[in-house]
Parts: sequence; C-alpha cells; structure tokens
Amino acid sequence: MTTEVKQTALSRLESFIDAMIDLGQTGQIFGEHGIGKTATFFSHLARSRPDTALVYVPAANLTPDDLLVNAPVRDPRTGELALRQLVMSRLKPGRPFVLLIDDSLQAGGTIQSQLMQIACNWTLGEHDLRALGCVGVFLTDNESLTETSARRGDLALLDRMVTMRITANDTSWRRHLAAKYRPWDLRPVFSLWASLPPAVRELLSPRTLDHVLANAREGFPLRWGLPLVDGERLRLAEPGADGRPGQNRTAEILDRIAEAVGASNPSTVPDPVRQVVRAALRNRWTVLLQGPPGCGKTELVRQTLREGLGREALYFSLPVTNVEDLCAPVPSADGTLDTLLAAKFTGPEPKAIVWDEYNRPKDKAAFAKLMEVTQEWSLAGRPIDNLRAQIAVQNPPYHLGRKLLVARNNIAQATRFTASLQVAPEDIPANEWLLAQYGSDAETVLEWWKHDIDDEGRAWITKRTLERLIKLHRRGLPLEMATVYLGDGEYAPVPLTALMDRLGGRQVTGLRELARDADVWEARLRRAAEAGDEGADDSDVVHQILANAELSQLKKYKAVVVRMVALLPAKLRATYLVGASRQQQRFWTEVFMGMRC
Repeated sequence: MTTEVKQTALSRLESFIDAMIDLGQTGQIFGEHGIGKTATFFSHLARSRPDTALVYVPAANLTPDDLLVNAPVRDPRTGELALRQLVMSRLKPGRPFVLLIDDSLQAGGTIQSQLMQIACNWTLGEHDLRALGCVGVFLTDNESLTETSARRGDLALLDRMVTMRITANDTSWRRHLAAKYRPWDLRPVFSLWASLPPAVRELLSPRTLDHVLANAREGFPLRWGLPLVDGERLRLAEPGADGRPGQNRTAEILDRIAEAVGASNPSTVPDPVRQVVRAALRNRWTVLLQGPPGCGKTELVRQTLREGLGREALYFSLPVTNVEDLCAPVPSADGTLDTLLAAKFTGPEPKAIVWDEYNRPKDKAAFAKLMEVTQEWSLAGRPIDNLRAQIAVQNPPYHLGRKLLVARNNIAQATRFTASLQVAPEDIPANEWLLAQYGSDAETVLEWWKHDIDDEGRAWITKRTLERLIKLHRRGLPLEMATVYLGDGEYAPVPLTALMDRLGGRQVTGLRELARDADVWEARLRRAAEAGDEGADDSDVVHQILANAELSQLKKYKAVVVRMVALLPAKLRATYLVGASRQQQRFWTEVFMGMRC
C-alpha cells in the first residue's frame, strides 16, 4: 500500500519561521537533536520563498576567521593598502537571504561573540546584514548539556530574541520520510514511534529512524542505523528510577519496524564492509566503520571505492590533517572573504572521501572542518561537487583490555552516519591478499593463526602482524619482534613455538597437504562414511580444513575439494553456505553440482 502524502497545514516551526521573517525579529529555537530543525528550514523556504536564499552556518564547525577577518585591501581612490573587515562571501549571495546559525552554543568563545552581534543587531563587524539582503536571522540549538557546554544567560542578549522550544511533533519530518521511502506505507512505523516512551523516542530520533529505514531498504541489519556513541551501539532503553538504562528494547523495536515495512532484519550479511561501501556509493551515504587496529579496514574500503569509482578516493589521516589541508580563507576581488578549497575537492569527477583514524583528530580546528564535510557535504559553505560517499574509519575506545587514545563523541555527532558498523577481523578478507602476496608462506602462517592459537591470541595477532611475521621469517629474523611490543621487554602474550615448527617443516595438515595426499584422505573418509551417517574424526578434520580455507585456496584445489565433500556427512556440507559471500556460495554450489556428475 502506498503512503498518501496530503497537503497539510504548516508545522509549528514553519509558522514560526514565517512570522519571524515578517516581523523582522531574531528567532531562537531549542529542540532535541535529529528532529528535523535544519531540514525544515531548507524545505520550507524552498517551497514558500523560492526567491530567498538560505545561508546555513554550522556554528560548531566555525573557526574565528570563517565569518570575518581583517585583511589588507588597496584603496581604489588613493592606491594605498588599508585594513578592512572582510565578511564571508556567503553573506553576499546577491539576493534576499535568511541566515540560519545552527548549534551556536557549541561554538567557541570568539565565535560566540560574533554570533551574538549578528543575533542582536543583524550586523557583523562593520557590515549591516540588512544592507546585504538579510531578511531573517535564526539560531537553532539543543539545550542538553551532554551536547553543549554553554548556556545563554546574558539578559541583554536574551532580550533581543523571540524564543520557541519545539519537539519532534513541531517539524515536518513524517511528511519527508513518507515521501522518501515510497512505496512503503510508513503510518505503522509512525504509530509505533509515537507509542514509545519519551526517553526512547528521544534516542530513536527522526534522523536515526531515517537511518534505520535506509538500512532496511538495503537489506542490512537495522541496528546499523543506530549510532555508535563513544564506541558503543546506542541501546533503545528507558532509564530506570536510578538513572541507569532499563530493559534493552532494541531488538524488539527494530524487529517491529522491519515487520511494519515488510523488510527483513538479518543479524548480519556476507562481506559486510564491501556491501555497505557499495551502498554508500549508490545512495550518497556517510558510513562509520569501527574495528580493531591492524585488521585491514582502511585498505578494503579504499579498494572497494576504487572499484566503484574507477579512480582513487580522497584520503585523509586525521592525526596529520591540518585545516590548511582542506581549505584556506582568501580576500576576493569583490571585497568579501572567500575560501579556497584544496585542489582535490574541486572538479566535476566523481569523488569519495576516506576519513582514516576518524576519532584521532590532530586538533579541534581540523575536526571542526571535518564535521562540516561529514554533516553537510560542504566545506566552508561550498558544496563539494559530485561527492558520492564518505567513509570514516576508527578504532574502538578499548581493545584487548587496553584504552586507546581516541576522542569521544556525543549523540548528535554520532547520528550523522547513515550506517555505523562494528567490524570484526573475520569481516575483512585480508587473508586472500596475504595469500596473493606471499604464497606458501602465507598459507603456513594462516594455518597456524586459524588452528594453533585461541581467540585471544588471534586478537593480538592482527593481519598486519601476520604480514610482519612472514617478512621477518623470510629474512631469518626472530619472529617475536613482529608482535606488539608492550614495554619492559614484554611482547604480545602469544606463543610462537607452533608457528616456528610449521615454518621449520613439522608435519601438519592443511588444504595443501590434503591435496597432496588426496587418495589417502579419500580412503579415510570412505571408511568414516561406512561407519555411520555422522562420520568420524577424519571427517571432522577434513571439514575444518575446508571450512577455514580461503576461497582462492579452494579454487586452486577444486577437484580435490569435490572428492572430499562428496564423502562428508550432509549436515557438515550444509554449513558451507551459511553466512558465505556470494562468491563463496557460487563456488560451493558448483562443488555440490559437481558431486552429481
């Protein structure tokens, strides 16, 4: 059934916008994050005042020189250089405009002073905004102290503004979601949302609900639409009387949303990183990938973007990224303050950005610019042409019981990502890359990694460490030096004896050895099959070898794989399709068909 979107009366916020513009008053709006405050300004002004521009200024992302700067300008009358205050070029759009200052309470002290001059007098430095065409000034903020560190308490300032507090019911977010997700009928979803306790509705904000629906439409787990706040997945739980979270209703609520729109809610999908990056390119998403260090997240993201774009993605490592690497303010010929973008952001060609080490920014100024790009897809107010996807990659706050030096975020920042994934090492097909690069040495090291150490050991031995182990082995250097050094002569607590034995030629059994002695193993499996439908120990050994082998290895020894699989118990054969990628499913289907020949 298709959702009917009827022409309705203006929302409370839309009526307020019109009234403040007509009265020439500064409007101050307080409301929770993610309820559609900014989106309402964009949609309402475009519809009701098409000749009026909206100048959107994300105050939390501003630096002092963004709005106003003193610069030497040559006086056309005397020819002498003199200092003039140059105003940002966006405040001279050449037609009537409404100025929207978002998250003003998150701005720094210097910016706060500039913004208050605008809000009180509609001036900035020596410039009268009315003379530049300004017909309305608005400030939007969230009062929650978890998202802002300031409160506006100066009565001289407060007496200059008309203030309204709003909730999600005062914006037009339902109408926009209904139009965005046609032909789904979202009325059951809206009814479910309205039935939730207020605290849960605040967590499942309209913006977050939008992301949940976006993931549902792609067939992804709906939980990917919930943000990662300080590294932890947001839980839809109402706080108890003691302030601690109560019953976790996340699974229940997400399942009901999926049922309401007729979508599935899988626990996972095969090859999740590649799938979500491809979806980001299709849908113009911003995606957050969080996973342990050294598992190959960034390389897989860059490879997938390269395949999708046909060119390299723009890459920034946050610990070494300066503001000047992104943009720089410059005086322009018309006497305004313009911004030069880094060359890589210009041009009409398709672009995607990888923000590596996202939660390790070099400084606040650089992170402020980054936040504008991730939130608004613009830089210094200029949209980035043909930007198709943004992928942020970061480490969790804790790994292997140790705290990592990463920054914290708040829920308003976290909810800017359409999909947020917690990536495990097994989600990254780095093993195939190691096999392609290092051949038999990689086979040996991977056999050790899969069979000879436990889960904690595998967490210590990342794919990056595996590559170092191979390189040191080839140079005849002690393998211990390739593991993580913890200080005071201590290395990662993983025994390397079994690996040294394997590399030294100790008799072991992997797919390579299985293929070499195929006749012997086939005879063993026949005896196990004759003993009963459950098989025997030899059946389990062969099953584990096949289950842990990489796709390239399976293809290399496909003829042997067909012979062995035909003699395994049916219940073991069925497991090869569970959670497999499309390529793996295709391979195993061919194997099963080959058994019939």
